Amino acid sequence: MIINAYATHRAPPPLDFPHDPGGRRDRSDPELVPHLQGFMGFVMDGGNRPMSAMRYGVLRHIERVHHHLSFEIDAESPAVAAWAQAANAILLHEDGSVRAPDGKVLVDPTTGDPEPEAELPYPADAVARKATSDKQLAERGVPVMPDLPPSVSEVEVELREPRDVASRILALFVCAARAEGLAHGEPLPVATMRKRMPLGFAALTPKEKAFMASAAPAQQTVVNQIWRYEAILPLAWSVHLVDSVPFPAAICDVNGLGEKIFALNADQFVASARLRPASEILDLLDVTFRLHWAATEARRAERELPGVEAGSVVERHYALNWLTRFADADWDDVDTPT
Repeated sequence: MIINAYATHRAPPPLDFPHDPGGRRDRSDPELVPHLQGFMGFVMDGGNRPMSAMRYGVLRHIERVHHHLSFEIDAESPAVAAWAQAANAILLHEDGSVRAPDGKVLVDPTTGDPEPEAELPYPADAVARKATSDKQLAERGVPVMPDLPPSVSEVEVELREPRDVASRILALFVCAARAEGLAHGEPLPVATMRKRMPLGFAALTPKEKAFMASAAPAQQTVVNQIWRYEAILPLAWSVHLVDSVPFPAAICDVNGLGEKIFALNADQFVASARLRPASEILDLLDVTFRLHWAATEARRAERELPGVEAGSVVERHYALNWLTRFADADWDDVDTPT
């Protein structure tokens, strides 16, 4: 039988079982991403299938695929299952079924449904991280949603380049500072800001450029840009500009954060930026992801989530999804599905 394997591990182990090799490609192949998009369409039957928890999980897996391999084997074996588990791969069989490493059907080719007890594979560190986050949130009295999947793993993630993170901080800061001035009726001259922080202006996105170029931005746009201080905080922490990211019980120390950024030698900051270990960044992402879900559920139920500033959570999640390349989206297009 011919099997197509979709592995999210950046460096999957070699195929150590009898097989006839087929094709193989990774993220360096420009045809991989269009192929994965087609695979996602196949899972959803061209949009004819409603979203379900399992299909959502399969789509998220496909988005994180680093390697697509095809091979032919005489029969399924424990060795194939062990390899797929180690590679964190889902398998597409000739009959059109999408399967977990153990062979259980995740997406039936006819119904689109999983078979009972079928489970997506997740790397061990991601599973452990989820358990830790759930425990931390439960201890704070935040409702835990046990069905939420683990977030991205250390063996899967590709972080942004440190200099890009530093540049993003500067761009976010010039926008937030201008928005704050506008909100208080004391707008900062854009030309002065550009002269003071040219690297920040060089890193502006199209939406940010439009905001900075507008003489009178819409009030909601101004508010949205002020909230970006909260997005700066986890990015600043990720490159060692601040020492910690406190639990989001209140908005961040805007004045203290602004003073640190104003005091920077921007050129040196960008050139020498270095990221914290991926494990630390993913710890923060995972707990923030779960907090965002809890905040969203509270809002839908029209109830409070005591001790949590929901706006801060949203901005942190946005920034961390960008940092960890969720769906590989540019800043203006980052998604935080909840």
